[in-house]
Amino acid sequence: MDLQNEKCVMVIDESLPLGLIANTAAIMGITLGKQMPEVVGADVTDQSGNKHLGIIEFPVPILRGSAEDIKAIREKLYQPEFMDLTIVDFSDLAQGCKTYNEFIEKMGGVPESGLRYFGVAVCGTKKKVNKLTGSLPLLR
Repeated sequence: MDLQNEKCVMVIDESLPLGLIANTAAIMGITLGKQMPEVVGADVTDQSGNKHLGIIEFPVPILRGSAEDIKAIREKLYQPEFMDLTIVDFSDLAQGCKTYNEFIEKMGGVPESGLRYFGVAVCGTKKKVNKLTGSLPLLR
């Protein structure tokens, strides 16, 4: 993987309460770490000798968007042009489940059009990621 030409962003619904924004970013980040373990750097040691686990080797900007923006991005990601990107989405359905089995069961009974996305993470070549998200501002 050429880290110089890779980009990863998260687009999160800016209308969500702060706690849900943080939860959405955390859930998507954990899933990205599982899907892309090669982008997590080696553990490091501080001057005092204390160990710190490795973190991702490149920035992951958090962008703000509306629910409609995120839905439009997610729909584009189903197109063949973007199939090589790593995508993680997090929806109202997922957030409302208490167990993973409940999530599996409920997801199987809902069409994609029925999901309200809280956020989507997109990782891949800078050119493709920018094409999808380049006009969105940072979430501040």
